[in-house]
Amino acid sequence: MSLIQWIDFKEIGDHRGNLVALEGNRNIPFDIKRVYYLYGLQPDLPRGFHAHRELVQVAVCINGQCDILMDNGHSKQTVRLDSPTKGLLVNVMQWHEMSNFSEDCVLMVLASDAYDESDYIRDYEDFLEQTK
Repeated sequence: MSLIQWIDFKEIGDHRGNLVALEGNRNIPFDIKRVYYLYGLQPDLPRGFHAHRELVQVAVCINGQCDILMDNGHSKQTVRLDSPTKGLLVNVMQWHEMSNFSEDCVLMVLASDAYDESDYIRDYEDFLEQTK
């Protein structure tokens, strides 16, 4: 499995504007159980710093831009999210850290399940142990 997996969304538009439809088990590779978004973010205050044991997510920067560090315990890569027509798949056991938020950044996340604190790995050393 590749560390970085992009999903390109079809954009429908004309002189009135643009539309992107996100559909579970179609252009999103799972049944969507939760949607949340982050906004009003401070450029110098990173977020995330965790991985999930079972949850799968797709992150979409629907406005502005931000960087996401992806880490599978063996390799790391930072990518820029800056398009509402592109989603980043955050798979199970992928440590992720979001940073460098533009002032107008709105980061939406589609999740495969409801919030469950027990699914989170919040200690990086524990994460590395579990990815050996």
